Amino acid sequence: MAGPTIVQTIGVTRIYQLGGETVEALKGVDLEIAAGEYLSIMGPSGSGKSTLFNMIGGLDKPSGGQVLIENVDVAQLDAYELAWLRCRKIGYIFQTFNLIPVMSALENVKLPMVFAGLNSDEAHDKSAGLLKRVGLGERLFHKPNELSGGQQQRVAIARAMANDPTIILADEPTGNLDLSTGKDIINLLKALQKERGVTIISATHDMKMLDASDRIVWIRDGKTERIEERSKINIAVGTIEGKQ
Repeated sequence: MAGPTIVQTIGVTRIYQLGGETVEALKGVDLEIAAGEYLSIMGPSGSGKSTLFNMIGGLDKPSGGQVLIENVDVAQLDAYELAWLRCRKIGYIFQTFNLIPVMSALENVKLPMVFAGLNSDEAHDKSAGLLKRVGLGERLFHKPNELSGGQQQRVAIARAMANDPTIILADEPTGNLDLSTGKDIINLLKALQKERGVTIISATHDMKMLDASDRIVWIRDGKTERIEERSKINIAVGTIEGKQ
């Protein structure tokens, strides 16, 4: 890995009680993610990939082990500190976009900036600039229901970049998009990674993500099955088109 470690999981476990049944979603995951890399977490449904993703994003706490972000143990943060981390350090992109329906694209992107204390004029200009960067300079005042799925995901990406996070967490970012649009979103994320040096961590089923990734972590049955570098995986052009 080229950069210093920005995210580290050490022996992370997660146990759920479902009815009278104990489910081990994670069974001791060790992982290091470098600053500025594009990492994809892949695995079948029920493998634990989404659970691991939620641990890294501070959306859930491990039953055992540690999740460190910039050497800070996320599980030890209080509610205020955790909210600060999520607002300032991490940008989230979801499969279902999670935009606020009554707000315009500009207002959706501005919202995290307002929470972070940026004044209204600065937030407006910065939001407009981000939307222009993701190709929506002509759609600032459109509401989500006036935008296509791909355009909504572009708004979500701009919103994720609102407070200049060091980490972007993308949960199935192409899951609700057609093949061509999904490919455009992957290329946009890759471009932002290169431009801004942001670390992108994606949980995905989409095999097209392989080509954009620097490394791929394969999760199966709550464990790390293998970790591969993209440069060492032989993918012939066109062989993964259309696969999800």
